[in-house]
Amino acid sequence: MHGGHLHISRLALRRLQLDEVWWLVSPQNPLKPSAGMAPFAERLAAAARVTAAERRIRVSDIEGGLGSSYTADTIQALRRRFPRARFVWLMGGDNLAQLPYWKRWQNIVRSVPIAVFDRPGTALRALAGKAAHRFARARIPLTAARRLALMAPPAWVFFHTRLDPRSATRIRTERSLQTLTEKKPEVTAAAIAIAPAIATGAPRRRQRLPAPELLRRIIDSLEDGKAEGIVTIDLAGKTTIADYMVVASGRSARQVVALADHLEQTLPGRIATEGKAQGDWVLIDAGDVIVHIFRPDIRAYYNLEKMWGEARPESDADGALDAETGIGEIAVEAALQ
Repeated sequence: MHGGHLHISRLALRRLQLDEVWWLVSPQNPLKPSAGMAPFAERLAAAARVTAAERRIRVSDIEGGLGSSYTADTIQALRRRFPRARFVWLMGGDNLAQLPYWKRWQNIVRSVPIAVFDRPGTALRALAGKAAHRFARARIPLTAARRLALMAPPAWVFFHTRLDPRSATRIRTERSLQTLTEKKPEVTAAAIAIAPAIATGAPRRRQRLPAPELLRRIIDSLEDGKAEGIVTIDLAGKTTIADYMVVASGRSARQVVALADHLEQTLPGRIATEGKAQGDWVLIDAGDVIVHIFRPDIRAYYNLEKMWGEARPESDADGALDAETGIGEIAVEAALQ
């Protein structure tokens, strides 16, 4: 537990109108290595220190008492022990992205409302992932987030919030580096400088263009490929994941893939691409500009323009599917993963 959890907890209390947030200090997360992790008693004490001034945040070792190491088991046990409580599970965007690897993950979504907070570099991967797709119709609009605790699951919401870069992984990496430098003081400053990039998963250095020039090349490439409904969204003040987002449509899966291929050939350096195998929705991370290329029906279903507060072009909206989707926000269960 660290300051990043405190940041999320405060947001959840305010924006979801929760009575309390419970921090469930886990004896051991099955998906995280035990190496570098502080002993359970030490982590419990650290969590208590961080929340000492927060009367509405409770630190608990109940998971150890329940004998559960999996979230699905913990939720089931909490609901049995507190039948009158209404729980909301709070998680970061990184957990939403890896949720399909959790034991009985679909049971989790069907057992308790879930709120997801944006984490550095995770929003696009999380919202394009298997869990978000599988339960897309259960995602509630931001305007309904205050009622999340009263909703029957499955129900979840995603908050694009001011990001907090702290994470347990980064803390463990920095702690390991500190131990290394204490044992081997000859470790060079260069090695120390590399550690934060490793801890945050920073991409390797690549040739970069100024964001406006990069945006211009992307728009030119999409227009050359006859993309339809090209929309540019200025992300300033909305998120730190990029400066701009571009949303466009291809008439078919073949054209969507062709547009993505052309972009990959046009842009300098390495870029990250996801979704080309299906051709329904290709996501391209070009650094300062994020590009989404959809088939028209898939674009209408997810409606990213509405999510980010932009109007869709009239020509692209014609014939769109009537999809009940919306931008989400947060959720807190009386527990924190």
